[in-house]
Amino acid sequence: MKTKLFEPFQLGSVTLKNRIVMAPMDMFCVEKEDGFVTDFHVHHYAARAMGQVGMIIVEATAVTPIGRISLNDLGVWSDDYIEGLTRIAKAIKDNGSVAAIQLNHAGRKSTVKEDIIAPSAVPFDENSKVPAEMTVEQIKETIQAFQDAAVRVKKAGFDVIQLHGAHGYLISQFLSPLANKREDEYGGTLENRFRFLRESIEAVKVVWNGPLMVRVSATDYLPEGATIEDHIQYAKWMKELGVDLVDVSSGGVALAKIDVFPGYQVPLSEQIKHGANVPTGTVGFITNGTQAEEILQKDQADLICLGRELLRDPYWAYRAALELGEEIEAPYQYKRGWVYPKKR
Repeated sequence: MKTKLFEPFQLGSVTLKNRIVMAPMDMFCVEKEDGFVTDFHVHHYAARAMGQVGMIIVEATAVTPIGRISLNDLGVWSDDYIEGLTRIAKAIKDNGSVAAIQLNHAGRKSTVKEDIIAPSAVPFDENSKVPAEMTVEQIKETIQAFQDAAVRVKKAGFDVIQLHGAHGYLISQFLSPLANKREDEYGGTLENRFRFLRESIEAVKVVWNGPLMVRVSATDYLPEGATIEDHIQYAKWMKELGVDLVDVSSGGVALAKIDVFPGYQVPLSEQIKHGANVPTGTVGFITNGTQAEEILQKDQADLICLGRELLRDPYWAYRAALELGEEIEAPYQYKRGWVYPKKR
């Protein structure tokens, strides 16, 4: 039987050669706290592309200086960053993978030295800096920053954009009643809390005609927090706006106890996929090909997003192929000496 893991997937106008995705993971490897790409970033992502990952999502890349999670984040708030990001996109695509990038603003979870901003003047925890509540003008400026960033990553040659609406960063702060205490048009009701993301999607789509994904935290794991039901509705609205896929994670907007086990977030992906009738990616302690294949066969997700497993093993796709009895293309550079292992 043909496995689903190694079937192509159509993401908007872009075809992925398989369903294996490198999830965006913050590497915190900018060398001079200036946001610029280093040789490490290029080699890091090229290795996973050579490992036959279908799509690689480059780590959270800040759309403003105060939107950085840390001083060692990649940046895209200036045209000066296009050259370095072009190196990453080219390395990924030259080695056979689809190049995606995650655009982010950290909001109240930023650790930069300057004053920080958020939907409301509520800190992440007792040890965190208290953010200033964003004015409507600052909201509009930040939405413009997302649009400007989309223009830059398009010039850099990326195929896909992902907006980071998960893990307690700015977009998910707007989505969650735990972080969003506003009483204007950007807070209160579910529709109002979605407004910042809606306007960000609309602004990006003015300048970007490629596939667009949004990553979400589908539950806050806390009473009074955002729920899976909220995110099913958010996903319905995202689909209406032309979002091609919802990448489903969870948690991060506030400290919470989370029971972690293999595939613990898969049911959240399944609920959003079928509740909103939208393609989804799933992530979280997915470690082997059999587990990944089962998720796809059960129609719980459309893409398998791997994080730590691809840090441990850039060639995870080959291991999964051997496990599932599949043969996949070797990089052309290796073909002269390539002998595929016998199927088990």
